[in-house]
Amino acid sequence: MTRTIETPVVTAVQASTWLPTRALLAGGIVAGPLFLGAGILQGLTRNGFDFTRNAISQLSLGTLGWIQVTSFLLTGILLTAAAVGVRRALRDEPGGTWAPRLIGVFGASFLLAGVFTADPGRGFPAGAPDTASLSWHGTIHMLSGTVGYLALCAAFLVLARYFSAQRHRGWAIASRLMPIVVLAGLAGSSTTVQAFTAGAGLGLLWLTAITARLIKA
Repeated sequence: MTRTIETPVVTAVQASTWLPTRALLAGGIVAGPLFLGAGILQGLTRNGFDFTRNAISQLSLGTLGWIQVTSFLLTGILLTAAAVGVRRALRDEPGGTWAPRLIGVFGASFLLAGVFTADPGRGFPAGAPDTASLSWHGTIHMLSGTVGYLALCAAFLVLARYFSAQRHRGWAIASRLMPIVVLAGLAGSSTTVQAFTAGAGLGLLWLTAITARLIKA
C-alpha cells in the first residue's frame, strides 16, 4: 500500500522539476534559428541592405528597425532562459558552474545590442554614407557583441569538459574547434563583414545543437 501511494508522488515531483528545464533549454534551440532567420528575411527585403557590405546589426536602423531590435531582445531572453536550463541540466556535472554563467553573459550581450543600436554606414539605411563614425551607442553595441561571443567561446570550451566526461568524443572535439571558427570570424570582420556573420551564425547554431543534445540526454 505504501509503494502504491509513494510512486505517483515521486513521479509528479520529478516531472515538475524536469519539464521546466526542458522548456528553458528549448530557448537555446530556438534562439539561434530565430535570430538568423529574422536577419536573413529582413536582409533580403529591406531596401539598401547588402549582406556583402552590411552587418545584421544594422537592420535595427530605419523605420523598420524595431523588428531587428525585437529580434535582439527576444533572442537575449531565450538565451538567458537557456542558461538557467543548462545550470539545471548540468547540476553537479563538469562545467555545470561556468557554462551557464558564460551563456548568460552571451544572452545579456544580445539585450544590450538591442538597446544600443549599431551605427549607420556602408549605404544603410538607404542614403547613409559609405563611411561611419563610431558613436557612443555604436561602441557599446560593438563591445557587447565582442564580449558576448568571447563568453560563448569560453562556454564551448567548458562544455567540452562535460562531453568528455560523458564520453561523447565527437561533441567534445567540435566544442573545442568551434571557438576557433567564431574567433576567426571576429578577426576577419575587419576585412569583410561576411566573415563575422558566418562565425557568429555558426556559433549560434552550435549552441542550438548543444542545448538540443542536453534535452535528449
